[in-house]
Amino acid sequence: MSITVKFFARLREQVGQAETSLNDVSDVQSAWNQATQNMSMPDNTLCAINMQYVSSDAPVKDGDEVAFFPPVTGGCYAQ
Repeated sequence: MSITVKFFARLREQVGQAETSLNDVSDVQSAWNQATQNMSMPDNTLCAINMQYVSSDAPVKDGDEVAFFPPVTGGCYAQ
């Protein structure tokens, strides 16, 4: 089994890589753990499999792309 793991924005900087490939991963959390050498996942990290948001316990399968995003903040609401 092989999956691609991608990190975006601030997470890419914290982890020190934008993308990696992993083998033998069962779920999103184990992908994070393996790709980051067991670094703690920041609170409110958004996780996605194949561009669909999922929870960290979602299972992964061969060929999946798992992505991690920091929480989205900011913006302005103008009336």
